[in-house]
Amino acid sequence: MPPTVRPESDRGEASSLRFASAARTLGQVARARGLAVPGFRSPPRIAGVERTVRRRADGGATIAVRLRGRPWVAVLGDMVEGVVVANGLTGTAAHQARNALWTGVEPHELRAA
Repeated sequence: MPPTVRPESDRGEASSLRFASAARTLGQVARARGLAVPGFRSPPRIAGVERTVRRRADGGATIAVRLRGRPWVAVLGDMVEGVVVANGLTGTAAHQARNALWTGVEPHELRAA
């Protein structure tokens, strides 16, 4: 029996498989730019929020993003911004990192959106 296609993927909404793939891709891009790679999880522990950044005792960060009922591009935007925030980037460095992260996910993660 062939696998069932989840309806959310047909509507351009986020799924856990897409989330995991995007996390891997963003991690590769961040690492290549010398940035710290945060952990990603879903959903956030705080009810009613779209994204949280939690700092860990070891200096790392975990980005939690709500997937359910959200457009995929909004989830990706929160993931990209989470990497920027987790690395404490501002100004030109933040702009350059965002461009690199979006360029990295665009061919793989947006094509299916």
